[in-house]
Amino acid sequence: MTKTKHEMLCPPNWKAPKGYANGIAASGRLVFLGGLIGWNENQEFETDDFVAQTGQTLRNIAEVLKQAGGKPEDVVRMTWYITDKQEYLSRQAELGAVYRAVFGKHFPTMAMVQVTALMEDRAKVEIEATAVVPD
Repeated sequence: MTKTKHEMLCPPNWKAPKGYANGIAASGRLVFLGGLIGWNENQEFETDDFVAQTGQTLRNIAEVLKQAGGKPEDVVRMTWYITDKQEYLSRQAELGAVYRAVFGKHFPTMAMVQVTALMEDRAKVEIEATAVVPD
């Protein structure tokens, strides 16, 4: 299997982003992941903690991506929907740790949106992702 070729896009006169990429150019098989949330494989929440749900959501992304032969480092785009911006901001160190536990130091393009609620009442985070997996 060949390694996916990703080219990080950052204009030379721009300050480098921290924790995400401004853009990525990639080639390979496109894989689209719907909004995944922090419940387990039985669609049950094990916690109402924001950081723990985020960790489970990231593990869910990795698990679904594995079905397409992909790995976390193949993700090129993520859109995060969160219900509490202040909790996100106040717990960034903890979130960084759970993120790196699944994705390492791979930082795809990202957008984050605060929403008033998610479809599952107990969900505190939902993440969509796009990956480019080697052909």
